[in-house]
Parts: sequence; structure tokens; C-alpha cells
Amino acid sequence: MLKIHDLVKVYPGPVPALQGVSLDIPEGIFGLLGPNGAGKSTLMKILAGLLEPTSGRVTLDGVDVLASPEKLWPRLGYLPQDFGLYPHLSGEAMLHFLLELKGVDAPGGRRALARELLARVNLGSAARRKVKEYSGGMRQRVGIAQAIAGDPRLIVIDEPTAGLDPEERLRFYRILADLAQDRVVLLSTHIVEDVARLCPRFAIIRQGRLLTETTPARARGELDGAVFEGRVSPAELQEVGRRQRVIQSILVAGSHRARLYAPDGDVPRGFEPVDPTLEDAYLLQMRDDDAARAAEVA
Repeated sequence: MLKIHDLVKVYPGPVPALQGVSLDIPEGIFGLLGPNGAGKSTLMKILAGLLEPTSGRVTLDGVDVLASPEKLWPRLGYLPQDFGLYPHLSGEAMLHFLLELKGVDAPGGRRALARELLARVNLGSAARRKVKEYSGGMRQRVGIAQAIAGDPRLIVIDEPTAGLDPEERLRFYRILADLAQDRVVLLSTHIVEDVARLCPRFAIIRQGRLLTETTPARARGELDGAVFEGRVSPAELQEVGRRQRVIQSILVAGSHRARLYAPDGDVPRGFEPVDPTLEDAYLLQMRDDDAARAAEVA
């Protein structure tokens, strides 16, 4: 288990990037969901040993990895948000180079291991192609291949699906789901669908603070019977927003619609109950946090 206790990171300024984050993360995929600038990447870099926290404690299976990061590195797989590759190398040569940098070897040699890892992420047929010919999703799969090299206990993945087309995203979901056996996988993302598809548990982080930790089913279940959707013109939306809690306005086949949160069922004519989504729960959490901050200022 990965345990994060009261983690604080303050950059010069001072700029508080993490404000006392505490999480207990078991085996499987755990999602860290939040907007850009929430502190997710700061947390990922601390866990990967690339950044020192201001204070706090992190243990993996009881070992303090901040006090002894050298004990973590052989057990860590890390895919950062910006993962650079040498475009003139083939996928196999690129991964061989990364394995050499990580100090990972195998009985059959690094080149054989590189081919094996590329096959595992469905890049076996493209192993000899230049990386510059790879799509964004294929490049991310090279990143996953290097992250799982050495059979790590902890895999930290930062914003892995940003910029991927729908087909590549689905392929990436399948690969990540297969990785979550007998290891801890921490997935940082601002994309709600990533969490809905992959994560049995997740936490929402914003401006360095942990807002909630829950499951997708529980987050949706708390909104059962309280979400309504109806057609509304852009001109009417502002008036509706004065009287109702608007979760979001959306376009459906070119038609403007709004989703409302109304536990008492008191909604304008034309609005019908709909099944809540994880995106509804996430956006309401953001709205509640905005309201709490505004109350503090007032």
C-alpha cells in the first residue's frame, strides 16, 4: 500500500502547491482527478523522487520513500506528463536506450526485453519504425513500456490520455487496466472519463487541497433523483441560473441544454430527470468549493 500523510509543498513566493494531502492507496488503479494547476503533477514528481516536499511522509509497503528514495527507484515506474522521445530512433532502439538509462536488464538481454515490452503494449509490429512516424498514442505506449520495465511495485502516470483520439484512448485504457494486477497504479488526470473507466477509487484535488475521496459509484449514487436536463436557450440560461443550481450547459445535436441539480425536484417546465454522471458529481464538487471559498472571503 502507498500511504501519503500530510504532504505539503510550498514553492518560493510563497506559492502553496500542496496543502496537507493525505491518502491511503491500495493495489489497483487509483485516480487523482483535478483541473490543471491543482497540484497533481507536483504530487507525482514528489512520489517519483524528482521533487522534495516541504513536509510530510510517504511510505510504500511500510518503507519511508522520502527518507530513502534509493529504496523506491528500483520499484518505481513513472510516465510524466511530458515524455520526450528521440524521433530519429526506432521504437525498439528508443526503448533499449531507456532501459539502459534505468539500469533494467533481463536474462535474454535488453534488446529482447525491449521487443517483449513493445509487444505487451501492442507495438510489436511497429518496433522497427522511427518514433517520428508514431502517433501520439503510440508514443504514450512507448512511455508505458518503459514505465513497466523491471516489474515495478508502484506505477505513477501523469495525464496519460491528454491529446489522444478516442480510439487510442480506449486502447490505453485496456493497457492500464491490465497493469493494475498486484501493484499500485496512481493515475493523475483532468479528464473525468479516465477515472470513470479505470478507477475503483479516486480523489479530487484542487489548488493543492484534497476535496474528497470516494468511488465513482458512490459519487453518482449521491445524486440519484436530483439531476435534471432540459432545453434552454443561451438567453434563458442566465435566468435559470439565478433560480437553480446549474451543473453545466451542453450542446446536444446543436441544441442548447442545461443540467440542473435539484434534490427537491423543483425545476422549470420541460426539465426531466436523468441518470447522474461522474462529470456531474465532479462539477458540483467544483461549484461547492467555489461557494465555500467565496464564503470565506466574505
